[in-house]
Amino acid sequence: MRRYKVLVSAPLMQLEIEKFRSFFQEQAIEIDLPQIVEKMKEEDLLQIIENYDGVVAGDDEFTSQVLDRAKRLRVISKWGTGIDSIDREHAEKLGIRVYNTLNAFSEPVSDSVIGYILCFARNIIESDRDIREGLWKKTKCYTLEEQTLGIIGLGNCGLAVARKASAFGMKILGNDIREISPSVLEQHRVSSVDKDTIYGSCDYITLHPDLNPTSYYMITERELKKMKPSVVLINTSRGPVIKEADLVRALEKGWIRGAALDVFEAEPLPSDSKFRTLGNCILSPHNSNSSFKCWDRVHENTLKNLLEGLKNERK
Repeated sequence: MRRYKVLVSAPLMQLEIEKFRSFFQEQAIEIDLPQIVEKMKEEDLLQIIENYDGVVAGDDEFTSQVLDRAKRLRVISKWGTGIDSIDREHAEKLGIRVYNTLNAFSEPVSDSVIGYILCFARNIIESDRDIREGLWKKTKCYTLEEQTLGIIGLGNCGLAVARKASAFGMKILGNDIREISPSVLEQHRVSSVDKDTIYGSCDYITLHPDLNPTSYYMITERELKKMKPSVVLINTSRGPVIKEADLVRALEKGWIRGAALDVFEAEPLPSDSKFRTLGNCILSPHNSNSSFKCWDRVHENTLKNLLEGLKNERK
C-alpha cells in the first residue's frame, strides 16, 4: 500500500484528532500536527509544504508561492466551507485538487445570529452588567416582530437566518449579487431590495457574503453613515468584509447602536484591538460554527475528500 504524508492544520480537526488515528493508520497516512492558534501564514507553509501529499486545512494562506513549492501536493481538503484563503485558480493549474464541505454550518451560524439579535433587542447583556454592578434598572426592550432585519448574502446561511427570523415575526429585507428565485424569497418571507434600502431601513443588518473582490471592505464609513443610528451590525462571515477602523469609529461616535462580531481582519483578535474596550459590541472567537453534529459531519466529509484526492494523481 502506498504511504502518504499529510499536514493537519485545521484547528478543529486537531482538537479531536484522537478520534481519527485509526483512520489515518488504516489508510497508511502519516500526519503532522503543527502548533496552530487560528491559521498558518504563508511564511510558515513555505518552510514545510514540500513535504506533504495532502493537507487537511483550516483558513491557511495557500498562496501561489506556497502552491508552487508544494511539489508533492495532490489535495487540499478544507475543513469547512470557506476557501477564500486558497488560490484556487493556481491550484487548478498545478493539478492540486481543492475540496470543501458545502452548507457546513448554516444552522449553528444562523442560531448565533438570532442569539445576537435577541441580546440587543432584549437588552440581555446590558441588564446582566447592571445587576452585577448593583443596579436595578428596568429598560424598554423590543420584540422581534417590531424590528426589521436586513440580510446581505442570501446563500445557505443567509436563508437559514431568514427562516428563523420569520418565525419571530420580523420583517426581512434581503440582497444578493445573484438573482434569487421569487419562490425562494417567498418561502423565506424575504423582500429583495438594494443595499441602500437595507442600510436606511433596518434595525439589524447581518452579513453573509463569500469573501471575494466584490465583498472585500463592503462596509466602510460610507455605508455606516447610511445606516440608522439604532442599527446593530452583525458579521459572522469573514472579517475583511468590514473595514474595522471605520466600524470602531462608528461605534465610538454613535453612528450606529452596536455590533456583534464573530470574525475579524486579524485573528486571533489583537490584544490592543479597540473592539475590546467598547461596551456596545459583542465579540466571539470565530466560533459561530460550533456544533457537535455539524463538526462530526465536516470531520467525516473532510476525510472522505482527503482520501479521494490522495488516490488521484495530480491532474
